[in-house]
Amino acid sequence: MEHTPPPFFKRGPAPVVRLAFFASLSLALLVVDARYRYLEEFRGVLATAVYPLQEIATTPLELAERAAGYFVSQTALRDENAKLKARLLLTAQTAQRYEAAAADAVRLRRLAGAAERLRYRSMPAEILYEGRDPFSRTIIIDKGTEQGVRSGDPVVDDLGVLGQVTHAYPLVSQVTLVTDKDHAVPVQVVRTGLRAIVFGAGRSGMMELRFMAPNVEIQDGDRLVTSGIDGTYPPGLPVASVISVERDATRPFARIVCQPAAGVERGRFVLVLSSETKLPAYPAEARAKRPLRHHERRGR
Repeated sequence: MEHTPPPFFKRGPAPVVRLAFFASLSLALLVVDARYRYLEEFRGVLATAVYPLQEIATTPLELAERAAGYFVSQTALRDENAKLKARLLLTAQTAQRYEAAAADAVRLRRLAGAAERLRYRSMPAEILYEGRDPFSRTIIIDKGTEQGVRSGDPVVDDLGVLGQVTHAYPLVSQVTLVTDKDHAVPVQVVRTGLRAIVFGAGRSGMMELRFMAPNVEIQDGDRLVTSGIDGTYPPGLPVASVISVERDATRPFARIVCQPAAGVERGRFVLVLSSETKLPAYPAEARAKRPLRHHERRGR
């Protein structure tokens, strides 16, 4: 059984007619607007009214893009910051190496000048490391018997006496510094000509003039140079400067503290000296008068 609405409820034209009508109307409006620009104001009003809706619709997308851009930029900034830090570290290391090389060049020029002033054959050497014995003041240099170094050779830098070779090996040598407690250097006071012996003070890095009377003519600032009477150190090399003189009448000797002239705690390069002239032999008369040593008595 077919159910159809009563004829009373059938209103308006057919759908096909309405479609044709609105299509024709749209086409007519397009033509009129294209030729006469009648709908421009209407479009402006309509665009203004719709703009808030467009902003609301596009806001989530813009927020998502900004968030993604923020995280991307943060990652890029972190990567760039890490690269800049690495570059800065490399630059700082290069600058430090340059400064160290420049300082070494200055010291080498000073050593070259000191070698020219000396009348002794000299050999440049580099300090490798300090001695392992904590109770002695020694260093190891990169020259040995293969290069002509012998035990007893004095070692100096551009400022003064540094020490003496105590053990010479084929490729390296051990140098005992002037600040070692068992090391002694015959010296002379430049101002008065007084001869004395200066001893190392050990780990303090200082030196002491021992066995000097309380009324000895010496004062702060006096410079001490090698006297040369030991036949080991050339005469006139700077050794130390007096920095403190303590005189006490109750004590048999004055306490005189000196600061080494050489860079015993700094520097990398030194000069090993070797005398080209030998001292005359011990006089026969004096040798006859002195008591015979054990090996000489045994030889007789």
